[in-house]
Amino acid sequence: MSQTPSELKYASSHEWARLEEDGTVTIGISDHAQEALGDVVFVELPELGDRLAAGDEAGVVESVKAASDIYAPIGGEVIAINDALEDEPETVNSDPYNDGWFFRLQPDDTTELENLLGAEDYAEHCAEE
Repeated sequence: MSQTPSELKYASSHEWARLEEDGTVTIGISDHAQEALGDVVFVELPELGDRLAAGDEAGVVESVKAASDIYAPIGGEVIAINDALEDEPETVNSDPYNDGWFFRLQPDDTTELENLLGAEDYAEHCAEE
């Protein structure tokens, strides 16, 4: 059974977003998504300084089974990327909500988070797929 932390917001495309105390937003993929993908072998992340709008393609995650695009759940400027995933992409499988984060944005508008799903609604969305 997938974990769905209640403090996060979720996109229907399976990215999660966490508003940090400093106003930035950390983004990764959900436990449900990493389970569906299987063993992650490669992660392509956006570049520092990239400007993304909500729904923009932000990278790719590849597993032994498939490749899947990563989308920005909200808009903003990429201010950090998780370089550790270059050498250890399997971290996405073992710890998708902490060490397996993908990138961090300085959001254009944090109210965009309100357009995302809460944990309960996201869990229902996953059950319907």
